[in-house]
Amino acid sequence: MFLDLLRRRNPALLEAAARLHRDGELPPNCYAIDLDAVGRNAATIRAEADRLGLKAFAMTKQIGRNPDVSRRLVESGITHSVAVDLECGVAAASGGLRTGHIGHLVQIPRHAARDAATLQPLYWTVFNDEKAREAGAAAQALGRTQDLLGRIVAPQDRFYRGHEGGFPAEDVVAVAERLDSLPGARFAGITTFPTALFDAKAGTVRTTPNLETLRAAAAALRAAGREDIELNAPGTTSTAMLELLAEAGATQIEPGHGLTGTTPWHAVEDLVEEPAIVYVSEVSHLWDDSAYVFGGGLYVDPVLGRAHTSALVVTRDGADAGVDQAPVLQVDMPAPEAIDYYATIPLDGQRVAVGDTVLFGFRPQVFVTRGLTAGISGISTGTPQVEGIWAANGSAPLRADDVVARGRS
Repeated sequence: MFLDLLRRRNPALLEAAARLHRDGELPPNCYAIDLDAVGRNAATIRAEADRLGLKAFAMTKQIGRNPDVSRRLVESGITHSVAVDLECGVAAASGGLRTGHIGHLVQIPRHAARDAATLQPLYWTVFNDEKAREAGAAAQALGRTQDLLGRIVAPQDRFYRGHEGGFPAEDVVAVAERLDSLPGARFAGITTFPTALFDAKAGTVRTTPNLETLRAAAAALRAAGREDIELNAPGTTSTAMLELLAEAGATQIEPGHGLTGTTPWHAVEDLVEEPAIVYVSEVSHLWDDSAYVFGGGLYVDPVLGRAHTSALVVTRDGADAGVDQAPVLQVDMPAPEAIDYYATIPLDGQRVAVGDTVLFGFRPQVFVTRGLTAGISGISTGTPQVEGIWAANGSAPLRADDVVARGRS
């Protein structure tokens, strides 16, 4: 789906990725990210968030916490990140994104609370009293008072399996009082996830019962005399969703795939955000009328189901003709339980050579892979340039010459 979207809405990214790979500037197993498009997407989301009085925190896990992207987000007006875990917060901070929200979805381990507090997050989500005490104590040790968000749960709410946890929503007033009483802590509001999900049958995004749980809990807090309650409402965040979330009382949104135009909604409707990411690989070898393509980052987010995957194969002979002339071939992807050393492309007589460029378009979650990322600037001006190559955790990848030199020293 997203390959078709890229061919139609951002062919310049495909052209740039193919040329840069052919010239040796982009390695295989690398997600190429159009920094100009990400910047435009971020600026659009930020402008609409400002109009509606929403705080926007960027989720960067799905793009491997790429620091060049983080810097472009800051330049475009999104200055804070949401850290899906502690490592995410550290990596985003290395690219200049301050920490807007931490502890949701992944709670902070007990002995890492001081590290999290050092990031000085604006908001810190806790699922229970123990985690609240740890967060408050860590903040107090650094001379701070930490704003806490309570993760709340009602019986009708929906969660991905393994994401469950939180305070009973019906107890939210008592929860607020307990969190306020903790040294180093202040109750600031409530959160849940997801507040919206893509409905494949309807071809659009619908809110979940979790959003109504937030609204009801906020009403109970206001009835108890609490004002200025933060409602953190992530889930399938695009500019197109923001007004609905604001009308429901949300105060915080967390665009992730919206920044690269890869939410499920983008796959079926042309939203304002542009597609901005492509997976780059190359043909490793040929065997039994199939091309074997380097993997490492071939994790396709299953939110749209296990659909067929296709790829563009840009041969060296046909490179000058442009990617619009490259064949689109079906790919046999590795089984989800397998290590993705390779994907295979049945050739059916198609002429392909070792070293040819292979371009995929799918919805990624780079941080769970062995993939690399590369921000490319200048695509919008016809001067594409790789800003850097980064590992899936946002760090600089190990280089063989550095390791060898260190071993000799």
